[in-house]
Amino acid sequence: MSIQFKALPTEAVRALQRGGPDAYGHTPERRISDGDGVPCRHCMRNVAAGDGYLILAYRPFPELQPYAETGPIFLHADECERGADADALPEMLESSDHIVRGYGKDDRIVYGSGAVVPTGDIAARAETLFERDDIAYIHVRSARNNCYQCRIERA
Repeated sequence: MSIQFKALPTEAVRALQRGGPDAYGHTPERRISDGDGVPCRHCMRNVAAGDGYLILAYRPFPELQPYAETGPIFLHADECERGADADALPEMLESSDHIVRGYGKDDRIVYGSGAVVPTGDIAARAETLFERDDIAYIHVRSARNNCYQCRIERA
């Protein structure tokens, strides 16, 4: 089975980069990167030292419901090119481990699917989860802070 790591959609990111409201209705905060641990969820690369970035609340679900987690993410402040859908691990996933968790077609957590996984094993874990019919897509989240990183879908 083949998988694809998916970056945030460009249309939504451009609105945020142009000052549009985040998931809480606030204008994204602007900061300057020190080059350490600032992964952009659009290009799926880290924001380089000295470059501007945004901090904002993001909800990677189509509608509000009990499992629709909202949390902080980073984006380049200036427009960047969307990371290509690919089966290769995105550059931004450089921590030693991440939470990998499956969601159903109803956008709710599929219990028993979540695990803290060494970064190098994320793709294999995703392929294993996609053997289940009840898993529609997967989120990769930081193991330390539970921040949304990216989505994985069947190719």
